[in-house]
Amino acid sequence: MPSTATARINLTTSNLLPTLLSFLSNQKCPTSFNFNYLKKIHSLLITCNLSNCTFLLTNLLLHSYPPTSHANHFDLAYTSSLINQIGRPNTYLWNSMIQMFSSSSEPQMSLIFFARMRQDGVFPNKHTFPLLLKAFSRAKDENPFQVYAQIVKFGFNSDHFVQNSLVSAFANYGDIECAHQMFDEITLKDLITWTAMINGYLKIGHGMGALEVFVEMRSKGVKVDEVTIVSVLGGAGMVGDIWFGRWVHGFYVESGRVHWDVYVGSALVDMYSKCGNCDDARKVFEEMPCRNIVSWSALIAGCVQCYRFKDALLVFCDMLAEAVEPNQTTLTSVLTACAQLGALDQGRWVHKYIGTSKLKMNPTVGTALVDMYAKCGCIRLAFLVFENLPIKDVYIWTAMINGLAIHGDAANSLNLFSQMLSSDVRPNEVTLIGVLSACSHGGLVDEGRKLFGSMKHIYGLEPNVDHYGCMVDLLGRAGYLDEAVKLIENMPMEPTPGVWGALFGACMNHKAYELGEWVGKHLIKLQPHHSGRYALLANLYSKRCNWEAAAHIRKLMKESGLEKNPGCSWVELNGVVHEFFAFDELHRDSKSVYTILETIVVHSECANCISDMELFLHDIH
Repeated sequence: MPSTATARINLTTSNLLPTLLSFLSNQKCPTSFNFNYLKKIHSLLITCNLSNCTFLLTNLLLHSYPPTSHANHFDLAYTSSLINQIGRPNTYLWNSMIQMFSSSSEPQMSLIFFARMRQDGVFPNKHTFPLLLKAFSRAKDENPFQVYAQIVKFGFNSDHFVQNSLVSAFANYGDIECAHQMFDEITLKDLITWTAMINGYLKIGHGMGALEVFVEMRSKGVKVDEVTIVSVLGGAGMVGDIWFGRWVHGFYVESGRVHWDVYVGSALVDMYSKCGNCDDARKVFEEMPCRNIVSWSALIAGCVQCYRFKDALLVFCDMLAEAVEPNQTTLTSVLTACAQLGALDQGRWVHKYIGTSKLKMNPTVGTALVDMYAKCGCIRLAFLVFENLPIKDVYIWTAMINGLAIHGDAANSLNLFSQMLSSDVRPNEVTLIGVLSACSHGGLVDEGRKLFGSMKHIYGLEPNVDHYGCMVDLLGRAGYLDEAVKLIENMPMEPTPGVWGALFGACMNHKAYELGEWVGKHLIKLQPHHSGRYALLANLYSKRCNWEAAAHIRKLMKESGLEKNPGCSWVELNGVVHEFFAFDELHRDSKSVYTILETIVVHSECANCISDMELFLHDIH
């Protein structure tokens, strides 16, 4: 006959078990609110002497696992402590833990639990490695080769699901050769296999490779689905192949071969935007059967990519009007638009929204905020945001360095660069462009030369055409035109029009008109359909009072059917962004603006503030 205590425990178990299991079955999405209830259940088990009941602890553990969309809302430390209280977890439970952490913010914990699983002598099954390899796909700098030997050891290297997971894991790690080798070894390639290979090429930024795999996939007669189409549209947008993207749109989406869901629609919006066709992106967006935050974010980002910054803010306002809450991706694009427009009031509103909402200030949003304040002229606010960010990656440091550079504060920009190096943050190519730009604005020629010369052997970065452009600008501003020309001649790559343009600007500043004339003619040869190149050379001739040559250049421009694109500027007043184009009098206050501008020009001329007044007036009219 059982003892009284045992009988009491059994009785308690029989009474609690149906109730607890019924409650747990309804806790499929443990947010911070109902996850506390799971902890209360655990406390109840302890007070009822059921803390060692493996059956109940296992159910409690399994029900603490959230869906992927809520994977960051559960207590990782608490959840991992539960498994320590279970005597001998089986393979199913270990797999559940691996799956739980592979979808969390700490995917590397899956590797630790796999190691513990093996230490306890528990053998993996065919479900273990696909779950574990998913963690490799999410974790940074984790090589899938760490477990490949285990896969071979247990004989799962020929398992179809494991092979597909290996292709995806190697591709996400950036080892496209190993991914392709594994892909080639798979005898029966299904839709998942092909899609994993396509995504692998997208991961390393090789859009053309992704499209080539897709073409081969079609030739094999493999039927595609919505996930594949989303990936293929991403590849078309990456390479800017709008015709391929339109063919996918018409052949698969419009024809109904794949379902036009919110993800396909968002991918179409993104593809058209990256191909520079914002109007088609907006049309697709308006025709979407359903829209979510991903769709809105794609359109706002598309407007920014197409330099339609004011439209981006208008779309953002429409999104808020429809009660769609923005996420970090949305706000990053909005802040970028504010930075380009100088829309400080709207940028401040976004900053305040981040502070009052539940959104976290991640590094991407922090970088966008620093950039926005810097470009809107509020360098102190930019630095305040920078200082308050708990985690500073290379992009945040770069944004702050660039911000100081554009404000002409070369000394503090270089000082911040030194602090960055002292913080063991490795600079990237954009960081060094910012530092070189600071040297250029500050006239720090020696510092710029030293940095440029040390890029490869100190920072491990090969100077690209943008770095050469910064050096040409630095040397040109300081008057070292011969050295700038020699640097261009010795470039290991073909100089871009931007590099030649920097030299042309230096020629104009230092009145080196003969060299400037040669550079101007060369720019026209490089870009015969660029109206601005003709205008620059014509202005040079005008500055030399060579009216005949200036007229000849403008005649060539006219005969080529080219028109100079009107200049555009934005002014924010009381939170409203006003847009002005040269020669455009559509704005209701245009007459007043031109009247004030002409008054400023007259007063400046009288005060001798503006030299070459005729050229200045020619440029603004």
